[in-house]
Amino acid sequence: MKQFSNILILAIVMLTSIPHAFAQDEDAGKKLKSIQVAYIAKNLNLTPEEAEKFWPVYNNYRTEMDQLIADKERNKAIDTKSTRSADADAIARSNMDKDLSYDKRFLDIKTKYTAEFQRVLPASKASAVFNSEKEFRRIMIKHLQNSQQINRLNNQQLRPRH
Repeated sequence: MKQFSNILILAIVMLTSIPHAFAQDEDAGKKLKSIQVAYIAKNLNLTPEEAEKFWPVYNNYRTEMDQLIADKERNKAIDTKSTRSADADAIARSNMDKDLSYDKRFLDIKTKYTAEFQRVLPASKASAVFNSEKEFRRIMIKHLQNSQQINRLNNQQLRPRH
């Protein structure tokens, strides 16, 4: 089990250590999602029967969350265009309302799928779904930060000294 997690972490390191290659690869999002799926599967330690019931529910959850995030990004782009001409207080109120609406939708989705995960998994595994996602994001962010630091150091070493 420990060897599998080491291999998984190594795969994450390899896939994220070359950010410019990732930017050019249009399948990067799919690769990252497949690594995330493997990480969650490892953490949940699903039986074949549990996996058969869990993955369709999880995929629906991800679809709803991805749509929510895309809607927020789309609204952000529209807001930046309108802020130049409208009243600042009205915009601030509108943005607060939109943020609150986003947070409510986020919580509604999470609440819905908490119940759905408990319907298809034992409570101990259902409770680990969101934690596994958080931990995966934390690992990825930390790794990206480390990669950026390494890139900065490499760039500093490559500059000619006068």
